[in-house]
Amino acid sequence: MLLNFFYTLKQYKVPVSVREYLDLLRALDAGLAFASQEEFYSLSRAVMVKDEKHFDKFDRAMKAFFDGLDTMESPLDKLNLPEDWLRKEIEKLLSPDELAELQKTGSLEKLMEEFQKRLAEQHKRHQGGNKMIGTGGTSPFGAYGANPEGIRLAGPSRNKSAVKVWEKREFKNLDDGQELGIRNMQVALRRLRRFARQGAAEELDIDDTIRSTAHNAGLLDIKMVPERRNRVKVLIFFDIGGSMDPYVKVCEALFSAARTEFKHLHYYYFHNFIYESVWQDNNRRWSERMPLWDVMHKYGPDYRVIFVGDATMSPYEIMSPGGSVEHFNEEAGAVWMQRLTQHFQKVVWLNPEPEKSWSMTQSVQIAKKLLEDRMYPLTLQGIEAATKYLSK
Repeated sequence: MLLNFFYTLKQYKVPVSVREYLDLLRALDAGLAFASQEEFYSLSRAVMVKDEKHFDKFDRAMKAFFDGLDTMESPLDKLNLPEDWLRKEIEKLLSPDELAELQKTGSLEKLMEEFQKRLAEQHKRHQGGNKMIGTGGTSPFGAYGANPEGIRLAGPSRNKSAVKVWEKREFKNLDDGQELGIRNMQVALRRLRRFARQGAAEELDIDDTIRSTAHNAGLLDIKMVPERRNRVKVLIFFDIGGSMDPYVKVCEALFSAARTEFKHLHYYYFHNFIYESVWQDNNRRWSERMPLWDVMHKYGPDYRVIFVGDATMSPYEIMSPGGSVEHFNEEAGAVWMQRLTQHFQKVVWLNPEPEKSWSMTQSVQIAKKLLEDRMYPLTLQGIEAATKYLSK
């Protein structure tokens, strides 16, 4: 069994050797981990991974090895409810007519009140129902079911409509060393680059030197000019995790191109929508966050700001205090976006979702309105259109 684990790590490009594999076997023989997935995870990562930059590859390999059995922290743990509640047991797909007939709870506050009420009432397992907390049903609370507006307790997102998500999720940093298969993205971004002569005379002006030498009867007359420097400043905010997982590669390509093209480039991560703080390292996203006020104080209005995300979420996450799926935000995301657009002169949003689907998602329409329609598809044409606006 563990030999397959070793091969899975190799498959996910985690640099492990036979020596580390044997060390893991000896540690297990010594009883350092027993009958616990969490203990095995901590032990195997400590033994097999020698550099924290490979943590995300290890996590994905671990998930593949255990075939999707996840650990999570949720209010259900406190009630000692059966663990298999959190596993997929019923795959129930509703027709469009059935989905349209489901009644929405009405507001985020009512949804949370109802969740607490049912959590107190429920004492046994439920599956496939329409009221209690369980799996595969149409209740607003549970996993692997279908409800246009509910609380997801485990498992992957299916309809991207949950207003709260109770599960522990780890996000990965984007790789700015990504090799691009094409240079078109760099060329599209290059429209934004602007150069200016700055500083002391440091650079040889070949044309003027030749001209002056010729006018000086052949005597060498060296002419220097200030160095040409890229003066455009770019600030990028990347949506990371969740519904953005399918777009990691295209975001890495954009990140690599931007790092190549812009000398003055700074970046931060957010999840779903912008709130009171952002972060630069997903491994430390809870311990090392930067308040958005500090971002606006650090970077002047002349920075060109680019948001990259699918903007697909519950509308509560944008419009309501406490709407974030991961923490309680005292002010709505829309308030913070308005502050950003008031501070920075130029702000755009690049969306990897197909443009034809934007009109069918309420949150996309809200985000687009907040940016005064400055949302562009994350395609070469979209990048060119965005950079054309930013370069004005």
